[in-house]
Amino acid sequence: MSPLRWTAKSAENLAGELSRRGHRCGKDAVLRILHRQGYSTQGNSMTIEGRQHPDRDARFRYTGGRAGEHLAAGDPVVSVDARKKEQAGQYAQKGREWRPKGDPVRVRDHDFPDKELGKVTPYGVYGIGANAGFVNAGTDHDTAAFAVESLRRWWRAEGKGRYPAARRLLVTADAGGSNGYRTRAWKAGLAGLAAETGLEITVCHFPPGTSKWNKIEHRLFCQITRNWRARPLASHQVILETIAATTARTGLKVTAMLDDGTCPKKARISGKTMDELEQRALARHGFHGEWNYTVLASPRPAPEPGPPPPAPAGRCGQATLNHPALTGMGPADLTALAAALEVPFGARREQRLYQHRGGPRRGSGRAGGHNRKLDLTGHLLATRMRQHLNLPPKVIGACPAPTGPPSATPPAGSPPCWTRSRRSPPPRHPASGCAPSTTCANTPPQPESA
Repeated sequence: MSPLRWTAKSAENLAGELSRRGHRCGKDAVLRILHRQGYSTQGNSMTIEGRQHPDRDARFRYTGGRAGEHLAAGDPVVSVDARKKEQAGQYAQKGREWRPKGDPVRVRDHDFPDKELGKVTPYGVYGIGANAGFVNAGTDHDTAAFAVESLRRWWRAEGKGRYPAARRLLVTADAGGSNGYRTRAWKAGLAGLAAETGLEITVCHFPPGTSKWNKIEHRLFCQITRNWRARPLASHQVILETIAATTARTGLKVTAMLDDGTCPKKARISGKTMDELEQRALARHGFHGEWNYTVLASPRPAPEPGPPPPAPAGRCGQATLNHPALTGMGPADLTALAAALEVPFGARREQRLYQHRGGPRRGSGRAGGHNRKLDLTGHLLATRMRQHLNLPPKVIGACPAPTGPPSATPPAGSPPCWTRSRRSPPPRHPASGCAPSTTCANTPPQPESA
């Protein structure tokens, strides 16, 4: 038996197959039988949902409550989202439109992109209280910077005049995309917009997989799709005029604007910048603060810097170890030696890495090379302590602190840094602290033996 079901074939094919099996009939007879049996041609029903968050319904109720609170106070509430990219040019559009019989609009037979016009990304801002839409048609990438710029343009063109006394703005958005709740650049851009406009911007993200419940989808975008059905978007001007001509029975009015600015992709916001935003500009809500937060118009004052972190216990800084009693050299002499050896040391290290890699460096070299624990001064200190005091490597490795600012001198009474080793240190001269087998500037001359 064929794995293809009978109901997946056309009425004409079904009639032909029945005739071959001895049941002569035509296509109309097959259609009448199928209708009497309760069959009809149907598409797919997109009703199977994925995983649902346990607080999904509560999140919708929370977003609705905040929206009602802002609307009752006369503050703007907007729904934002980006439509799929549209090709600008003489390309086919889905749908049908009334035209003289036999005179369809002729379009390209292939949808290769037009290099001059490119693609257009309509980013929409729908005012829920005013029932007014604003579309910023961007010609570059759909990034967080583009999303924030679209919101800024809406405020300058529509929101500022419609809400002159507003001090708050509520934005409802999807969980992902350029305005997703995980996008750092989106939050950083909103912080700049809040400081620029003086608005306290509250953002409520919808649960993942529920973008079709966003107001902008079924109050603005669906009307735009209906308005340009079977109409080629031949140019940027045609796109703007078609969007601006969109209306609905509810009194919807739409404003369209072209944005030909550049929005580079992969803009990076460092963790340090995000920490500062979290401390000063972001106020997480008590209910799922990762999805609901407020960007303050006036950032909180910067916290006072705390004391520097203490040096690790049992370790000494370079300033402490750079002592004649430990190195046999004056501090200035060792520092000068380190400066003189800086270039040969770096050249020797690069030569060693070249041989290890089997070729030149491939990536963009970072300043300072690898993240070594010791710099050249630390290596010199370890070498001089080995030569001067004859200490084992394990003891020397426990003494120097990692490269960084000099740490404070260990407090009085603290155990010396070599007490971690199992071996006992050699006896020290009572006056200079040096080993008896070495000589330093603080060692008094010894009388010759008789």
